[in-house]
Amino acid sequence: MRAGPLVVVGDTLLDVDLQGTSQRLAPDAPVPVVDLAAERPRPGGAGLAAVQAARLRTSRETVLVTPLADTDDPDALKLLELLEAQGVRVVRLPLSGRTVRKTRLIAHGRPLVRVDRGDGRLHGRTGLPDAAAAAVRGAGAVLVSDYGRGTAAHPVLRALLEELPGEVPLVWDPHPRGAEPVPRARLVTPNREEARTLAATARTARSGGYAQAATDAAALRARWRATGVSVTMGEHGALLCTGDQPPVLVPAPPVPGRPDTCGAGDCLSAAATGALAEGALLTEALEQGVHHASVFVAGGPAPRGSDTAEAEPWDLVRRTRLQGGTVVATGGCFDLLHPGHVSLLHQAARLGDLLVVCLNSDASVRALKGPGRPVMGQADRARVLSALGCVDAVMVFDEETPTALLERLRPDLWVKGGDYGPLELPEASLVRGHGGQVLLLPYLEGRSTTRLVQRAHSEGGEER
Repeated sequence: MRAGPLVVVGDTLLDVDLQGTSQRLAPDAPVPVVDLAAERPRPGGAGLAAVQAARLRTSRETVLVTPLADTDDPDALKLLELLEAQGVRVVRLPLSGRTVRKTRLIAHGRPLVRVDRGDGRLHGRTGLPDAAAAAVRGAGAVLVSDYGRGTAAHPVLRALLEELPGEVPLVWDPHPRGAEPVPRARLVTPNREEARTLAATARTARSGGYAQAATDAAALRARWRATGVSVTMGEHGALLCTGDQPPVLVPAPPVPGRPDTCGAGDCLSAAATGALAEGALLTEALEQGVHHASVFVAGGPAPRGSDTAEAEPWDLVRRTRLQGGTVVATGGCFDLLHPGHVSLLHQAARLGDLLVVCLNSDASVRALKGPGRPVMGQADRARVLSALGCVDAVMVFDEETPTALLERLRPDLWVKGGDYGPLELPEASLVRGHGGQVLLLPYLEGRSTTRLVQRAHSEGGEER
C-alpha cells in the first residue's frame, strides 16, 4: 500500500432526476401527466464514482481529475458545488462545449423518459495541467471512469497511468466508445453488455449467461493484459476472471422492490478501488464492490456527513413513501437471533412494502438487560438482521426506547411481539399521534434470548 489520495480520472456529467407521481393521461396525447414532487441533481459519470469513493470513509482524500466547463456554465457550477459538498477535491481539465446533462423523468420510482443535452469533451490532446499530473503521480489508488468523452484517451494522461508503480492499484471502468485500458490494470469492470461488445467473441450456446461472461472476461483480460476482469451482471452479481483458474462469482444480495440500477457500476468500481487501496485481494475488493452497489441500488446515495448505515435507510423510506407504499417498523435488542425473532420479522414484513428494524445499541441493551449483555455487538446484530430477506433496513438507537427515532420515522405500522401488552409500549401513543397503527403479532412460546443465555451458562458453567 502507498499513501496518497484515491484519484478518480474521467468524464463527469450532471444527472438530474425529476421525481413525482402520475395518476392520469394528458387530454391531448396518450402520455402520462406527472405531478412533480422533487428535483434531485447529482454528479454523474466519474463524478458519481468520486462521490461514492468519498463515502467509503477511509483516511484517504478523494480527488477527481475531470474536464469541467468555465464558470459561465451553470451546470458546471452546480457540479462543482455538489462535488465539494461531498468532500471531493476537483482538479479541472479544459472542456470544449457545454456540460453534459442527463435528465430523467421518474414517476412512482420508474423512469419514463431521459433527455440529454450538452456536447462537452476533453479539450486538446497535448499537455496536461500540472495539478492533474501531480494528482496522478501522487495517487495511492486510481480509478479511471471512462464515459467515452476523451479523458481516458489523452496520451499524456495514459502515459502517466502506465508509469504508476505496481503497488498503486489501477481500476478501469471502460466504455464501448472510450479508450482501451492501459496494460497491467489491476481490475477492469465492464458490465455484461459492455463486455459482449468489447470482446466480440463467438457466442456460447447459452448466450448471455455465466459461460458467455466468462468467455468475454477471459478474452478481454488477455487483450488488455489486466490482472483481473470483472463482468458485472446486475442482480446476479459479478464474475471475476484472473487467468487459468475457474472464474469467481460474487453473488449480489437480493434487493426488494423494483430497484433503480442507474449508477450501480460506478459505485462498484469505486468501492473496489477503495478496498484495493487498503490492501484487499481482488476477490475481497469485488465482494465489497458488489455489497456497496447493492446498498446503493436499494437506497441511493447518502449525504456525506451522516453515517452510511443510517442514511441509506432514510432514502429507502423516502422512496417507499413517494411510491405510496406502507412503512412497517419493529424494534428490539435482537441479541442472539432465535426462531421467535425470525417469525415476528417475517410476519411484520408481509404487512407492508418496507420493513425497518429499530435496533437497540449496545449501550441501550446494557441499560435494559444488565452488564452482561449484549452477547453480540450492535454491528454484528445489525449485519445478521440485514441478511434476512424480509428485513429492508436497520436503524440503531441509543435510548432505552425508540421514541426519538419513531418521532422522525413515523411508520404506518409499529409491530411488536405478542409477549408485550399495550400498556408496556410507551411509544404506542406517539405512533398513533402521527396517524400510525400499533399491532401485536403472535410470538413463538418459549423463545427468549435471556433463556438461551441462562441455558448456555447452566450447561457450560463459567466457560465461554
